[in-house]
Parts: sequence; structure tokens; C-alpha cells
Amino acid sequence: MKSEPSVLDKILTFLREIGITVTERELPEPTFLPGLSLGPACIYLDRSRLLYPGDLLHEAGHLAVTVAGQRQFIGTDKMAPDWPSGGEEMGAILWSYAALKHIGIPAEVVFHPDGYKNDSEWLIKNFEEKIYVGLPFLEWAGIAFGEQRAKAEGKPEFPAVVKWLRE
Repeated sequence: MKSEPSVLDKILTFLREIGITVTERELPEPTFLPGLSLGPACIYLDRSRLLYPGDLLHEAGHLAVTVAGQRQFIGTDKMAPDWPSGGEEMGAILWSYAALKHIGIPAEVVFHPDGYKNDSEWLIKNFEEKIYVGLPFLEWAGIAFGEQRAKAEGKPEFPAVVKWLRE
């Protein structure tokens, strides 16, 4: 009998499928999120220190919403000091919601109580009510479309996306 893949395995499979590189290695402490660090066009994962598998989707969201030509500079001194912008941060949050819906995992996996400055419940409630703070950024980046634009262009409506990675 085959066992059900873990949430982490589902996330890693999804990220590989869309072209986001996750490199497993030991990470020195401290990291911004336990067990995770962003590098040039990749995410570094230390399974032994990872506390919340859903944090991997949020970090992937940062890579996904960053302009393709800038991803290689993430985690280096060549990246803009103000990265990510407020729009990119909101875009990464909303991107991770689209990803969890696509994968079929509970919102609480990504938006856990120990994250998002105690706004996890507020974010989930807004998403459930189709209040998508950050959707204008995803539309501008060509990643996803709100109801009106999706209908006008014959595209799927958010939380579906038209592409996972920003060009």
C-alpha cells in the first residue's frame, strides 16, 4: 500500500514542476524563517530546522513574483536593498495562496499562527471572502487575473493563475 505524500513532499513536487529550484543543505542559524533561506534563483532548505513546511510556499512566492532577470541576484549584494517591495510582498502572499489551492493543502499550512505578524487568520478570512489584497500586483505582473479582467480576456479567475513565474 502506497502512503500519502507529506505536505512538504507535495510542496516540493509542485515547486519542481513549475521550475523553482529547492536545494537541500544544512543552513547556519539564524535564518529569517527556520530552515529556509533564499539564494540566487533558488531556495535553500534545511529539513532538520524547518518548522513550517508552508513557509516554503511563501519563499517560493518571492522568487515567482520577482522579475526573471533579477532572480539570480536574490541573496547576493547585487540585489536591490529595498527588495522585496511592498507590492512584491503582497504578491508573494497571494501567490502562495494560489499555490496552496492548486496543491490542495489547507490554508493554515501556509498561514500558520506563528507567521504573518499575527495576521494569519485575517488573511485566510479575507481570501475565503475573495478579498485578495495584492491582486492588482499579480494582474500587473501577468500572473493572475481578477474576476473582471479574467472574463474580459477569457482567462481563469484567481485563485487560478495564468503562469506561475513572472517574466
